[in-house]
Parts: sequence; structure tokens; C-alpha cells
Amino acid sequence: MNSERRTELRFQETAGGPGANTNHESRITNLPAQPWYREPWPWILMAAPAATIAASAVTIWLAVSTADGLVADDYYKRGLAINQEIRREQAALERGIAVTIERRDGVLRVRLAGRGAAPEALFAQLAHATRAGHDQRLRLARVAPGLYEAELPALPAGRWRLVIEDPRGEWRVVREEL
Repeated sequence: MNSERRTELRFQETAGGPGANTNHESRITNLPAQPWYREPWPWILMAAPAATIAASAVTIWLAVSTADGLVADDYYKRGLAINQEIRREQAALERGIAVTIERRDGVLRVRLAGRGAAPEALFAQLAHATRAGHDQRLRLARVAPGLYEAELPALPAGRWRLVIEDPRGEWRVVREEL
């Protein structure tokens, strides 16, 4: 009976019975207990998961809103077209076609030298190395025998690939930097 009595007294003390702390004070410091949201530790423990959720949301937004400039949608077709492009470059070499490129005062100037009749116009494809959205196609008009010009819009910084080709698509010359 004695042990039952001790258990009952202990239960009463912890459950708010005689001797219980009715002021809602902390048993360690005798300071008034605060609601959980006024304590620093829950916030410290929640900070890392909250930061992870915010960083994940930003990463998802960036992945969805920006284009994959280096990934081609039609990579298989482009792979098949490589042999045709190589043949056109070989045709330019066989004809001895050479180009000299000048970029000055917003004008792209191309001097064409080689065998065969000079076409009335040339086409220039400007391809940015990483961002397909900046690519441009220009028509270069003949201004003198062997000299072709076109207005060149402002280009963003970066590496550019310039492809000069005839209107019939028989030959082409590629330069890696403009």
C-alpha cells in the first residue's frame, strides 16, 4: 500500500495536484514559460528546411523559364545533314572560294575570291555559340565585283560562328569567330 501511495503523490505533483507549479513557470529557471513560437529553437530548426524549399522553388523556376541553348530539338536530323554540309564546304575548297570578312561601323563586309560567277547576293548565318535565340541570318547585297555588304545589328558578347553561302546552296565557307 505504501508504494501505491507514493505513486499517487508523484502523479498529483506532476499533474497539477498539491505542490504543482501552477504559475506555468519553467522548473529550471523559474521564468514564465513562453508559447512555442516565442522560443528561438523551433525557428532555428525550421530555418534549414525552409531555405531548402525556397532554393528548390527558385531552381525549378529557372529550369522552366530558360531555354536549353545547347540542346537541339532535332538532333537526329542535324546529324544526318552533317554530310551534306561537309560536301558544300568541300565544293568551296574545290572552286578555290575564299572570303575575307570585315566588321566595321555596323556593316558586315565580305570579299569573295574564287572561280565561277559571282552571285548577286550572299547569305550570312551568324550563330551564337551557346544561345540559339541570338542567331541571325543576313542577306549580303553585291556593292562591287566580289564585294558584298549588309547592315549588322548589335551583337551580344560571346563566340560567334559565321557561315557564308551562295543563294543556290552549292557551297559554303565557315568562320568560327566574327
